[in-house]
Amino acid sequence: MFKKTRLVALTSLGLFLGYFTLQAIETNTPLDGKSDKPSPTTATTNPATVPAEKNTQIDMQKLSEAFGHFIGRNLQSPGLSFDLDSIIKGIREGSAGQPSPLNEKEYEEMMTAVQEKAFKEMSATNLKSANDFMDKNKKETAVLEVVPGKLQYTIIKEGTGATVEPHSSPKINYTGKYQDGTVFGTSEEMGGPITIPLDQTIPGFSKGILGMKEGEKRRLFVHPDLGYGTSGQLPPNELLIFDIEVVKSNAEAEKAKDAAKTDNEDKNTLGEADEDDDLYSDEDLADSDHSAASHADKAPHAATVTPAAR
Repeated sequence: MFKKTRLVALTSLGLFLGYFTLQAIETNTPLDGKSDKPSPTTATTNPATVPAEKNTQIDMQKLSEAFGHFIGRNLQSPGLSFDLDSIIKGIREGSAGQPSPLNEKEYEEMMTAVQEKAFKEMSATNLKSANDFMDKNKKETAVLEVVPGKLQYTIIKEGTGATVEPHSSPKINYTGKYQDGTVFGTSEEMGGPITIPLDQTIPGFSKGILGMKEGEKRRLFVHPDLGYGTSGQLPPNELLIFDIEVVKSNAEAEKAKDAAKTDNEDKNTLGEADEDDDLYSDEDLADSDHSAASHADKAPHAATVTPAAR
């Protein structure tokens, strides 16, 4: 995801990870710092039990090339065009201890200016692309517009259950993509269906999901004006496409309903217990005492019956 500090952060990360990966390989120690070498008493000569890295020779030439490849991939940031030969020259001079052509302050100021310029250019390019897409997409068959030029959708599968209402919290499966098809997030990555409070999400999402029925699948096309615009962690002014399936129209309401039902059942159980205590009236208790006394009067006569008489 594009941020103004993305390039600097990724380059620094590449150097950091590359250094510690190299250290881990050379010392045969995992990145968490804990050695996985077997103790002398548990060591074995069985080849099947020897870790794969034990049998792998370190080719520093290939490793160095792979490390450079890693850095090179992270230099491909939209709107930033670095001179590769100059980067290589800087690496050579830096490793040799030669001074940098810019001091730290000059470097930060120049990098910030370049990144801000790239951010503005990307914002303008993405906005034009989003406008063009929405204009063309509305002419497609089965595409419906909720907000002209800003929010469109198609129904992939009809639903039959309850309907998503405003201010609700539906439980959904979703996949979020950019205009080029790149996936930036899914409910599957989060462990399955998620509950989304509609009042806490972007307008394009909360408006586009209204009216969906349980079991329905819908594809939303969200213009950046109803998405994240130039804020957030996504590319600026990026058009967003969401594939949504409604599992529950209002998960929070059902949760509250279930809780209330459970509470009522608990109260009814307690009420039944109280009713059991009140089943016997004062008259019943008095009759019970009288019956007990009557049996007590007869008990001595019964006690005189000898075993032989039985």
